[in-house]
Amino acid sequence: MSGKIVKVSGPLVVAAGLSDANMADVVRVGEQKLIGEILNMNGDSASIQVYEETSGLGPGAVVETTGAPLSVELGPGLIENIYDGIQRPLEEIMKIAGATIRRGMQVPALSREKKWDFTPAVEAGAAVSGGDVIGTVQETAVVLHKIMVPVGLKGTIESIQAGSFTVLDTVAVLRDENGDRHELTMMQKWPVRVGRPYKHKYPPTAPLCSGQRIIDTMFPIAKGGTAAVPGPFGSGKTVVQHQLAKWADVDIVIYIGCGERGNEMTDVLREFPELKDPRTGESLMKRTVLIANTSDMPVAAREASIYTGITIAEYFRDMGYDVAVIADSTSRWAEAL
Repeated sequence: MSGKIVKVSGPLVVAAGLSDANMADVVRVGEQKLIGEILNMNGDSASIQVYEETSGLGPGAVVETTGAPLSVELGPGLIENIYDGIQRPLEEIMKIAGATIRRGMQVPALSREKKWDFTPAVEAGAAVSGGDVIGTVQETAVVLHKIMVPVGLKGTIESIQAGSFTVLDTVAVLRDENGDRHELTMMQKWPVRVGRPYKHKYPPTAPLCSGQRIIDTMFPIAKGGTAAVPGPFGSGKTVVQHQLAKWADVDIVIYIGCGERGNEMTDVLREFPELKDPRTGESLMKRTVLIANTSDMPVAAREASIYTGITIAEYFRDMGYDVAVIADSTSRWAEAL
């Protein structure tokens, strides 16, 4: 399904002829196939937020819809990775295009070539439902990645095998209550603007040991709780967040650089691999996912970066891990909104 641009205003593009498209669908805009998301539908006219620089776009350019919402890929390979706000892997892009990201670049978030050693946790004949762990992958020395049944599926494991697989290889076959077969891989996709479901929300009762005595004494944080660090520029908000990411008593850290200066993200990228996790003795990067959408990157993608980070965090939460989501900064996110 494709339409044509009738108006361009900064990151906002209006296209006509998209009667079959839906709100929140991802679209490809223009010759360079820039990534965009439909914000609003009015008849066959769609208002599109483009996640990349729109200079050079004009009326008449083709817009194609993918028919799917903005989603992230969840599976082995997330840890130690550095993504932009819409989960493009920056290190892989750098290998292809150098230090500058070309517009419209499409690189999968999880490597399609890398093989992971899958160890089954259930046997054939086991009854499973969405969220149940069917196997594990030792992703890093610190993180045991649990492969779960996708949300919404329920049935019996027909077959499951151990071995070395890519994220797209079938590791198990599930037969649902209607008799339909579902081939399960180690990767699943999840729309970023939809929260991952849970059965019960527990009230925060345990303290989060932040590793900073002044915080633990004067401003204690609970595991499962929320905290904000307000203050003027130059007062040390980012430094506090770096310290929390380094020393907090958590299993996984999702660090979102949302509109902050590039040099501050560079500090994180340089320091984390060199610092040792006091609990494991391994590099801090072995339990960290970085999302870097700095102030010189597209503002529209900055808005999406928080949702991308939260979705990845909820995925690791579903495995039973304690996850710290650190977003720097919410005021820059509010600007993007």
